[in-house]
Amino acid sequence: MVHQARVCIQCSIAAHRKSAQRAGFWYYCPNHMAAKKRKNIVVIGGGTGTFTVLSGLKKYPYNLTAIVAMSDSGGSTGILRDELGVLPPGDVRTCLVALSSSDKLMRTLMNYRFDNGKLKGHSFGNLLLSALEKITGSFDEAVEKASEVLRIRGRVVPATLDKVHLMAQVGKRIIRGEEKIQNSHLNGSLNHLWLEPVARANPKALAAIREADCVIIGPGNLYASLIPNLLVRGIPDAIRKSKAKKIFICNLMTKIEHTHGWGVADYVQSIEKYLGAPLDVVVYNNKRPDAKILKKYAREGDTLTCWDTLPAGRTLVGANLMSRYSHATNKIGTPAKESSLVRHDPSKLAAIVLRILDKKK
Repeated sequence: MVHQARVCIQCSIAAHRKSAQRAGFWYYCPNHMAAKKRKNIVVIGGGTGTFTVLSGLKKYPYNLTAIVAMSDSGGSTGILRDELGVLPPGDVRTCLVALSSSDKLMRTLMNYRFDNGKLKGHSFGNLLLSALEKITGSFDEAVEKASEVLRIRGRVVPATLDKVHLMAQVGKRIIRGEEKIQNSHLNGSLNHLWLEPVARANPKALAAIREADCVIIGPGNLYASLIPNLLVRGIPDAIRKSKAKKIFICNLMTKIEHTHGWGVADYVQSIEKYLGAPLDVVVYNNKRPDAKILKKYAREGDTLTCWDTLPAGRTLVGANLMSRYSHATNKIGTPAKESSLVRHDPSKLAAIVLRILDKKK
């Protein structure tokens, strides 16, 4: 468990401090930390979970790198891939916005989705990244240019620059495409998951992992955002060889099609299967949301990730990780089943990660 410690009263970031205090977490003053050598943190994933982790950590003087899955094939991203032949921009856009130090208008613009006309469902940020890829001839360069425009605090690195599709063998069926896999029932019937063609790791991703003091996996959609990164040739090996602390942040809720009835230990087992090595630290929520919220999830068949059974041989950090704020249940272009009422609190996650990093080996 995470125990309360003294709060630094010399720091002016009141919101971050109060959130940490309420949860009983350590609070670290960014101004004091700046005097130390900056550590390198790599966050692996994509989507809302990675956005949350990056949003909390960017307030501190660390060198942040987000390594993003490149197998998305749904919604606006899928249409742009099919019609323009570009690499999937959606999860990259999400991470760019999370790390952006631009004003609120610019961040809102990147996430803006058109709700009518021929552009219905497309986000401006996806269109911008695809246009930059066409102009520069390189998705990697497109991400760098967008990073400059948004003045991001850190780096966003595609896991691979190859055009790949997520594949799954479910029973005797072969399912092609991340969107179709997301909508398929996988519980107890998933035999094999892979990328086609074989994906080569982005050299920038491998370099970031080699230099990392900490590698964070999750939270996020297990089969759409997390595991696809571990299917890229070279990335699991780089993580295994890295001296970095390997931290897994477990999902708050299960997904009926994929992880029905799962607990923390089940998630850890799945991640370690594809990583090929044990994790060092497992961070999980141990607070139940309001009963009304759980009922809303129950209508879709989703449940709270239970913590009755925990993995042995790992450093376990359980705490109330939930955000106090309510969240919209849907957005234009986002299927209702992909929405979320329960979210991690960025400040709480950041406080835990910082304490783990500060702890001497």
